[in-house]
Amino acid sequence: MNQMQNKKFYPWLVVIMLWFVALLNYLDRQMLTTMRPSMMVDIEELVSAENFGRLMAIFLWIYALMSPISGVIADRLNRKWLIVGSLFVWSSVTLLMGYAETFNQLYVLRAIMGVSEAFYIPAGLALISDYHQGTTRSIATGIHTTGIYLGQALGGFGAVYAVMTSWQFTFHSLGIIGIVYSLVLIIFLREKKTYSVDKALNTNPLKNFFSSFRGIAMLLSNISFWVLLFYFAAPSLPGWATKNWLPTLFSETLNIDMAQAGPMATVTIAMASLVGVLLGGYLSDKWVQKHLKGRIYTGVLGLSFTIPALLFLGLGSSLFSTVTGALLFGLGFGIFDVNNMPILCQFVSSRYRATGYGLMNLVGISSGALITSILGKSADSGNLGRDFLMMVTPVLIAIILQLVVLKPKTVNMTEDFDGQ
Repeated sequence: MNQMQNKKFYPWLVVIMLWFVALLNYLDRQMLTTMRPSMMVDIEELVSAENFGRLMAIFLWIYALMSPISGVIADRLNRKWLIVGSLFVWSSVTLLMGYAETFNQLYVLRAIMGVSEAFYIPAGLALISDYHQGTTRSIATGIHTTGIYLGQALGGFGAVYAVMTSWQFTFHSLGIIGIVYSLVLIIFLREKKTYSVDKALNTNPLKNFFSSFRGIAMLLSNISFWVLLFYFAAPSLPGWATKNWLPTLFSETLNIDMAQAGPMATVTIAMASLVGVLLGGYLSDKWVQKHLKGRIYTGVLGLSFTIPALLFLGLGSSLFSTVTGALLFGLGFGIFDVNNMPILCQFVSSRYRATGYGLMNLVGISSGALITSILGKSADSGNLGRDFLMMVTPVLIAIILQLVVLKPKTVNMTEDFDGQ
């Protein structure tokens, strides 16, 4: 197996293996958003959109709080085993959700899922970045990200699966698939550290603890990293709003059943996002060869598409405006999303990238949890479209800050940076 790791194709095999993990990661979390009609027959608390928002938000709050911790751990421990363990635990939780009989049981399980899923993205993206250090980094990240959006699209069919079988069977079957695949990764996935970890850290827990905070302090001393935090957080507001509430917006705006609205909303935005991540990855890798801000310009281009998209979604009342908004948002967000880790790599060395991405996840997903809770109340009061419209402002601010402040000095940061 070590001989396979040395083959030229192995870095791409890593991307393919983690692509399926990313698909399961978002499929597990996304299908809940469309299964509410089936589940509320058995769990009456889910009749309230506000309660349903709480159920989705607890996952995001826990996920957000765990992200910096998971990033720090990923920078120090074997990322293969973090990925395998994360997949195994969240798949087991998905399996158990099929046995839940009360709202409180679902609530606790979603919280546990937030803990387990938080360990995957920082470790997975950092591992891909270490296998792809040259001009293939964005396209490799883009291919991996297509797994996220395909999982999001398939999750939109959760309502259909639940109607055809049952919501319990849907959770059971998906949980078993994830558990089995975690065993496959044990055999074929290999770690690749591009830096050495002080062995004393592994034998001295106290020293390891303070070393972890030194990395966080170093990141937070850099003004560019603060801009990256806002740049990641602002688009996360509409990003998570579309993930969790777009099916509901489609259902209410077009006056159609969730079994139709769920697949229509998630497939539309996810397919556009698939195009976006591939286009964004290719464009970014080409542009950065000509200009160090090429990845940043690509991200700005993506965010620019999301502004008219939110106008269509917030103000539209027809099939054309709603679908056009979803298509534009998916395309733009995909172009933006694929460049987050590659842009981070221009400012943060490999030693602290998982930590950095963990902090970015903290602010981004906290934004998602906040907007998910707010939109639950909006859905109950009939103001969902209005609140989608209001998210244009933070996106505009993120674009301006990114263009003015971010000034990378290299394509791939290899030294620990100082404040700049």
